[in-house]
Amino acid sequence: MRMYEKHECKVKSESQLYKIGMFAAMNHITVKTLRFYEEQGLLAPAYVDNENGYRYYTMNQMVVIHKITALKQAGFTLEEIKHLNGTVDEKNFLAKKKAALMAQIAELTRQIAVIDGYSADTENTLDTPVLLKKIPAVLTAVMKRRIHSYDELFTVMPEMGAEMERIGCECALPEYCFTNYPEAGYQEEDILIEACEAVTEQREGSAKVYFKEFPEVEAACIYHKGSYDNFPKTYAVLLRYIEENGYTISGCIRESYIDGAWNKDSEAEWLSEIQIPVTREPL
Repeated sequence: MRMYEKHECKVKSESQLYKIGMFAAMNHITVKTLRFYEEQGLLAPAYVDNENGYRYYTMNQMVVIHKITALKQAGFTLEEIKHLNGTVDEKNFLAKKKAALMAQIAELTRQIAVIDGYSADTENTLDTPVLLKKIPAVLTAVMKRRIHSYDELFTVMPEMGAEMERIGCECALPEYCFTNYPEAGYQEEDILIEACEAVTEQREGSAKVYFKEFPEVEAACIYHKGSYDNFPKTYAVLLRYIEENGYTISGCIRESYIDGAWNKDSEAEWLSEIQIPVTREPL
């Protein structure tokens, strides 16, 4: 049955006719709504009395009312409902609408995840939320080492800087200095690292430094303020966010150093960012 039916001037004896007020009450809608549907070309009365203008509906038209109500609850506009009553391929139209709604759900889920990261319980809350962001592709100078403890980073970084200066490397702006951990899992000792610094161009490498381009990645990121000794607490917040929001770690963990011993007198002013590449299956 089509939503829009032409007015019929004769009463069909085989169909029980209901006045507009009764028909509205039967369908739990208002008379005003029925008149609006008529104006919009969604549902015309089965019969209009030409003498007094009274409008009448049949029981069969309840199917149309239920269809309109269901589609409205599914988020369809009245204009879209009219399209469904036309020459549009209904199955294809509904599939596209479902895909659009799923995309909205995915975006809302992402926004909720950001809120959850921001409002983590006070026991594990830092001054900054977890954020998902694209980290652009970057060309870096790299010094690869296996170190005995994380304290050795304080000697590796200056050594790398001196070697970069010797071979004529120019650091990119904004500066992006980070440690990349090629091996999965946390290690107490015998830790493989790649100390990385973004550069403007690739130069001829040396025995200590080579060049590597990292591709663009989407990463769950969190800022860390203060001493590196407190990294575990920040990692706990970030890893919990990844697990609770259905993400999978998809690349090497990076620790980006924004402010540190080289430009700040107090450890309390050190600023770092932990970046963990992630993926998530679409909903």
